[in-house]
Amino acid sequence: MNQYAKIKNIAIVAHVDHGKTTLVDGLLRQSGVFSDREEIVDRVMDSGELEKERGITINAKNCAIFWKDVKINLLDTPGHADFGGEVERSLMMVDSVLLLVDASEGPLPQTRFVLEKAMQRDLKIAVVINKVDRPDRRIEEVKSEIEDLFIDLATLLHKDDFDLDIPILYASAKNGWALENLESPEQTGTDFRPILDFFASDFFPEPKISAGENLQVLVSNLSYSPYLGTLIIGRIQRGTIQRLQQASWCGRDNKNKTFKVTSVQIYGGLGQQEVETCSAGEIVIISGFDDAEIGDTICSKDVLEPLPRVEVEPPTVSVNVSVSTSPLSGKEGEYLTSRKLKEFLAESCKLNVALRYSETEDPKIFTLKGRGELQLAIVFEQLRRSGFEFMVSRPRVIMTTDEEGQKEEPFEMVCLDVPNESAGSITKSLSERKGKMNSMVPLSDSRTRIEFLMPSRGLIGYRSLFLTETRGEGLMSSYLVGYRPYAGDMLVRQNGAIISDRHGKATPYALFNLLSIGEQFVKPGETVYEGMVVGEHKKNNDANVNVVREKHLSGVRTAGKDENIILTPVRPRTLDWALSWIDDDEWVEVTPQNVRIRKKVLPQNQRSVIRTGKSS
Repeated sequence: MNQYAKIKNIAIVAHVDHGKTTLVDGLLRQSGVFSDREEIVDRVMDSGELEKERGITINAKNCAIFWKDVKINLLDTPGHADFGGEVERSLMMVDSVLLLVDASEGPLPQTRFVLEKAMQRDLKIAVVINKVDRPDRRIEEVKSEIEDLFIDLATLLHKDDFDLDIPILYASAKNGWALENLESPEQTGTDFRPILDFFASDFFPEPKISAGENLQVLVSNLSYSPYLGTLIIGRIQRGTIQRLQQASWCGRDNKNKTFKVTSVQIYGGLGQQEVETCSAGEIVIISGFDDAEIGDTICSKDVLEPLPRVEVEPPTVSVNVSVSTSPLSGKEGEYLTSRKLKEFLAESCKLNVALRYSETEDPKIFTLKGRGELQLAIVFEQLRRSGFEFMVSRPRVIMTTDEEGQKEEPFEMVCLDVPNESAGSITKSLSERKGKMNSMVPLSDSRTRIEFLMPSRGLIGYRSLFLTETRGEGLMSSYLVGYRPYAGDMLVRQNGAIISDRHGKATPYALFNLLSIGEQFVKPGETVYEGMVVGEHKKNNDANVNVVREKHLSGVRTAGKDENIILTPVRPRTLDWALSWIDDDEWVEVTPQNVRIRKKVLPQNQRSVIRTGKSS
């Protein structure tokens, strides 16, 4: 138990794709967590199936490394703005932050977001400039941008006494080395010892704990074990916890309950190890109570002193989730009822403090609120893979009103790194979405950085268009700047939908004859039904068409050969794409095997083909 003299709790934070998880891999290797014979996979901390597929960190994760006489509890946090709630609750468990910044891209919106949260909590901060071996590195300019960012945030947060003498290290996480000082751009290192030695130094403090003997643990995360049940994860703020002791849970609305601690674990390497007792400052895993929520407090049995609850920034986007009412319902999924759907949403909100859900007047429909499209799409992808059939509406921003009753909406600062030739089309697109340009500066001979202030509404459905306009070479990120006066109506989707007018299987003959009216979403042989969207119309209004028509045989023979039918390739119908494409009068129908788009009103004689094209 006492094989180390000190404990350090450190979170590694960065903007998405700046090398955070790769750096954690290197630190785990360097510190001897893996044996020589052990097969090591890349990005070992991204253990979730969706994390591996998408190449991003979705959930914050803990690990522990031992260096010299210090145990270092490391938290690998998500880098995407939509998962900011994970970062906020993770910072409740640590005393220090290691900020990673790309040597070429520099500080980006999520960098600012996590840095602001760390400075609000008075955490000790150090910086690593990663990817210093990139050909397009801008090390001196990035250092200047980092210093400007610290000064800007210190002024914004009124931190007049903030120490701006921030230590900066240099690394190439991919190539496995770090340096304390970079004397020339071509200089390289040998390993990660400089970072590990820095962790063990006196710069990063030991945990700040409260005086006293009565137990206090703030619940910062929840997990599940098939053997132990619900696992409560948090840092011991005060006192000591022992296995088999009686403890008290303090929840919302002054609710409390006594329970028996059946297991106490701490982190060691990538796993957990069971201990009999654990003292203040350590990050601990407790089992024995199933009803805890993130933000609750575990206290001594006789002294109930709950800690302040975890408060994160509120959701900005909402979406309606419904049980499937499709004519094809029940053919591909296992769970179809509103009761099972409600249970899943409740569990998702319990494990993620940035999510909220509520019931509506219709018992089949629930409202789910989150930070952004990507966060909601991840929840729905998990729901789909769990065997559910359900439907999702178009994401909408959450409006508020000011003291004078005027409507307000969330605004975001959008940062775009784009090729020079794409700057014009990007500027035009964002201006049409009510965006206002703040700055445009060249990053290199071939790339430009543009900043826009715009309504969050304007970003819904834009990311796929952005990739098209930049031919996949653009980088876009954003952060919430708060609520501002409503910017007015804007176009949702320029073009209408091509809609099937009957049930059946799509035929090559019918699809070939409809190629001229727009892009198609279905393949020959695919089952369609009345009201199902089968393509995007070239014109503004919708079109009801017959995609199941067959070429009838006749007794007349011709001298020529039969016409060879060649259809254009159909784009993959992914959940992310469907959510960004649909309009307010459409649903995305999701099953474990398929993603379809349909009209909310299926019979064609009950809906109009004329679209207004406006969104409030």
